[in-house]
Amino acid sequence: MPRLEPFEVGFFESAPQRHSYVLDLPVSPERVWRGLTASNPLWWCRLLSSSEYTSPRPFGVGTTRRTSVLGVLRLHERFIRWEEGRRQSFAADRASLPVFRRFGEDYLVERADGGSRLTWTFAYEPALKVGGRLNEVVFRSLVADTRRHFEG
Repeated sequence: MPRLEPFEVGFFESAPQRHSYVLDLPVSPERVWRGLTASNPLWWCRLLSSSEYTSPRPFGVGTTRRTSVLGVLRLHERFIRWEEGRRQSFAADRASLPVFRRFGEDYLVERADGGSRLTWTFAYEPALKVGGRLNEVVFRSLVADTRRHFEG
């Protein structure tokens, strides 16, 4: 599986491509965090074939996870930020398809009126000039499924 270029948390602000979504959810921040750190995180997202942590608990910086999108794009992820109960960010180390030079996600969970606010940021540097719209469709689907899951 091809390696991606490593990066630090500043990439979430400086990435060539960045999509950030704010979800105000009617559930506690603790419930959102439990969903993000479950044995099968984001299980409610239809486009994720699988997602599982591959490091033992307790999780923190250096924790690894394996995710598959549509059974085609497989990512090996390494967490570069972990603020228990509040924030986590990963940088993909490897990907099964050469679509990204760098790719990562940042999840920020905060208390908000009526529940919580999840700010989900996708940051990447493409390796190919194609796929920009497809990436956005995938991101929006993941976000919509997450909203549905916590609002339902």
